[in-house]
Amino acid sequence: MAELRELFLLRKDVVFLNHGSFGACPRPVLAEYGRWQRELEEEPVEFLDRRFDGLLAEARRALAASLGCDPLDLVYVPNATTAMNLVARSLPLGSGDEVLSTDHEYGAVDRMWRYVCAERGAHYVRAEVPVPVRSSEEVVEAVWSRRSSRTRVLSLSHITSPTALLFPVEELVRRAREAGILTVIDGAHAPGQIPLNLETLGADFYAGNCHKWLLSPKGAGFLHARREAQGLLRPLVISWGGERPRGPGPSAFLDELEWAGTRDIAPYLAVPAAIRFLKEHDWDRVRARCRELLAEFSRAALRLGLQPVGEGPEPWPLQMRSFLLPHLDGRALQRELFKRWRIEVPVIPWNGWSLLRVSVQGYTTARDLDVLRAALEDEVLPWFAQTA
Repeated sequence: MAELRELFLLRKDVVFLNHGSFGACPRPVLAEYGRWQRELEEEPVEFLDRRFDGLLAEARRALAASLGCDPLDLVYVPNATTAMNLVARSLPLGSGDEVLSTDHEYGAVDRMWRYVCAERGAHYVRAEVPVPVRSSEEVVEAVWSRRSSRTRVLSLSHITSPTALLFPVEELVRRAREAGILTVIDGAHAPGQIPLNLETLGADFYAGNCHKWLLSPKGAGFLHARREAQGLLRPLVISWGGERPRGPGPSAFLDELEWAGTRDIAPYLAVPAAIRFLKEHDWDRVRARCRELLAEFSRAALRLGLQPVGEGPEPWPLQMRSFLLPHLDGRALQRELFKRWRIEVPVIPWNGWSLLRVSVQGYTTARDLDVLRAALEDEVLPWFAQTA
């Protein structure tokens, strides 16, 4: 793992345990990103007018192969938040309709649904999923028990952002399909962290990021839409899509959503290089080692009295995990961990708790986690002593 760190530009004086927020891009992928930017600037008209469609089609094919889907059902967007907004602003919600979600969702998506529902007279219903979560069945029942005859949309994280849980979206998507409910999955943390087959999953809409665990440059995300649901979508930006002089694209879905005015598409074009990087460095083995390191840290955290949000098999099936902290000033703790220990790790306020979310990526070493453990002994145990 130590040798992989040299392939990233991360500062050597920082213990970086927050890959989950914005990712980190390897040097070879950044070089490819820069190459595409230079090509764009060398002949902008040729690049954006004559090569645009073909370049994006090739980049979509590479991404679709890694996601288990048809490239014609996939469109690049800047990030998962954009994709979620595109869907939410398109759906035909009316007065009294309900959007069902959970209290583990990403804050920006929560805000998005509150805004859209208030605008349409619909209701945003957040199912409570108590922690610690002990089984997938608990999650399914907690969510499905809040379904009603007015539920029109089920919106869920595949991997939750604050609590770092893998939600059983397959079963919930299946139930929703049988009930005639549209499904919108926020997969921001899934690509590159867990195997995906979007065709098999069958969600109506699936939003994802490439810049997190897939290791692409910032500004690369995607929206996958089931063929039968694509007609519901309306572009956030009205541009030349659908009316371009060179004729329509392969579908209205792609033509209207891909062309949104002049912009740098180099992040999208660098995604195939990120996928190649993972293959060339045997990332299945790297992910397994990351999960082992996280399991070792989880055992140490338990000895310190820190309870994981989710109980489950060891090693933990993800590369990030959240821990319940005693009632303390989480923001102050995060600042102190960086100031005194040079540790970059988020402490997230959530449902009255503070959550320590630890991410382990290929550049993480056992020593990094040992530094965090020592810091927690010094910074957090005194809070336990005060409240005991």
